[in-house]
Amino acid sequence: MTELVESDNIKVRFAPSPTGHLHVGGARTALFNYLFARRYGGRLLLRIEDTDRDRSSVEFEKEIIDDLRWLGIHWDEGPIRQSERFDLYREYAEKLLREGKAYFCYCTPEELEAERQKQIAEGKPPRYSGRCRTLTDEQKRLFESEGRRPVIRFRLPDDRAEVKVKDLVRGEVKFSISALDDFIIMRSDGIPTYNFAVVVDDYLMGITDVLRAEEHLPNTPKQVLIYEALGWDVPRFAHVSMILGPDRTKLSKRHGATSISEYRRRGFLPEALVNYLALLGWSSKDSRELFTMEELIDRFSVESLSGSPAVFDDKKLLWMNGHYIRSADIDRITKLCIPYLEGAGYGGVDFERWKKIILVTRDYLSTLSEIPEHVGIFFGERVEVERGAEKYLKYPHVPLIIREFIRRTRDAEKLDADRVLDILRGMLKDFGLSGRKLIMPLRVAITGRTKGPEIYNIVEILGKEVTIKRLENTYKELNADG
Repeated sequence: MTELVESDNIKVRFAPSPTGHLHVGGARTALFNYLFARRYGGRLLLRIEDTDRDRSSVEFEKEIIDDLRWLGIHWDEGPIRQSERFDLYREYAEKLLREGKAYFCYCTPEELEAERQKQIAEGKPPRYSGRCRTLTDEQKRLFESEGRRPVIRFRLPDDRAEVKVKDLVRGEVKFSISALDDFIIMRSDGIPTYNFAVVVDDYLMGITDVLRAEEHLPNTPKQVLIYEALGWDVPRFAHVSMILGPDRTKLSKRHGATSISEYRRRGFLPEALVNYLALLGWSSKDSRELFTMEELIDRFSVESLSGSPAVFDDKKLLWMNGHYIRSADIDRITKLCIPYLEGAGYGGVDFERWKKIILVTRDYLSTLSEIPEHVGIFFGERVEVERGAEKYLKYPHVPLIIREFIRRTRDAEKLDADRVLDILRGMLKDFGLSGRKLIMPLRVAITGRTKGPEIYNIVEILGKEVTIKRLENTYKELNADG
């Protein structure tokens, strides 16, 4: 395996197609290229591969760029769009035509399909036969008079048995020429195919290393042949592992969220996604799992990239996101939570109050979008007791401890968390009750729930008036039931 050192000459690229959302596989490729460039002192170029005119859109391009920036992936050049470079592709296709390394093919789709079906019927692998390789000028004129618009096909070398590629992840990989056919490099409408455009772009843009997903490995021999036909140096390739779903099939929408924009909407933090994506095909030598972007850059190495499939574990991502929510700056998390809260109908709450609420509830979050589920206990003067919690209000001593908690709460000058904790400790001592027999009934009486933030934090946020009102309402209901 090639050992890399820092070099100003290293240049990589991320080249998304704006025909859809940025998915986790593409985001991981972008991240690995970013880490590679920063780790080895190189540069990252962003290229938009928008030659598919029917499916490409400005909206998808903007979303991809926004998602990359949100993840903290920054490029040094670009974005450069392939749709603005058609003349360049034509220029190099014509060079190959002049040198006899490519040729015009006039076969119609119907003729190609008939040829394909014949080969299948004969038990042969379907591939282009090369029937247009030796057309005369007269034959070409005849086809053109019929209105046929030719494609340009690359002429496979007749004196070559295989293509060898030194992959930074997989070592030497060999491809048999016999498995290929004379592939198309320019369509009849003048638009280049992927394999041709990517070679021209990578060479002219000075790309030294191509880091991409394993699914592009079959494209590599075609691209190497084009490099060699044009007399250009071949870049280093690194094909990283595929990302699989829990059922070990290729990750897709059926496995749940796969686009970065969807994870953003669900309330994932960029640092959590970056951290998790980095572990899909890369691992630290010390088996650590939590990293900042700076730590990833410092530790990243090509040698640590894996060729084995990586399994996307949504549970692990949720755990990691929860970790980052708990450890992030509270002002930042509060700002990020407020849109979800307002969307759920919690309006008119000042920032400082939200900050107090989120500070004591974020321990229960896996995503920011879950926050509305945890704040209901802080609103309203009446509580709705959840199913199964009412048993804690049926102890004989419950009315007594409610009345006493109301009295001590009312007498407190400042009802902050420390003062509430003092009240609870005093009652535990005075009543000789276990924590569960005192705290749980009070929790249910105040919130209607058996789980949640510490009761002293809840009371501080609710304030004296609302706390007492809730306890009085519960006490009345208990007496009514009695």
